[in-house]
Amino acid sequence: MLKEFALRGNVVDLAIGVIIGGAFGKVVSSIVSDIIMPPIGRITGGVNFADLFINLDPSKKLPTGEAITSLAQAKTAGVAVIAYGQFINVAIDFAIVAFAIFMLAKAMNTLQKRLAEAPAAPAPPPEPPAQEKLLAEIRDILKSR
Repeated sequence: MLKEFALRGNVVDLAIGVIIGGAFGKVVSSIVSDIIMPPIGRITGGVNFADLFINLDPSKKLPTGEAITSLAQAKTAGVAVIAYGQFINVAIDFAIVAFAIFMLAKAMNTLQKRLAEAPAAPAPPPEPPAQEKLLAEIRDILKSR
């Protein structure tokens, strides 16, 4: 029973969609973190959005006694933080994925509409009634005499 369910077309299509979606998500994350965010950070004066955070426990310091200045340091020290910079990156990832899916769905709907509106192959002419067939046979016999 499980084998029959797993081998249905819809389940296989869903599995393929999930795998491609996961790979697409990684590509989009790379585009955001490696291509889009560096120029934005440069424009904003060298700000790395992934390092933006709010320290919820400013009294905690690094073991060396220095103040915590990066998200990596805060995580290493076990300090509670709100990492809003990473949230910005994830929100941009989501916006790009949502836009790409919207464009794909729009293209699919347009394609389906065109296929539905496309004229079908012309229907073959209807077969002549029996009387006309009989008259055509008589005509052919008379011609052959």
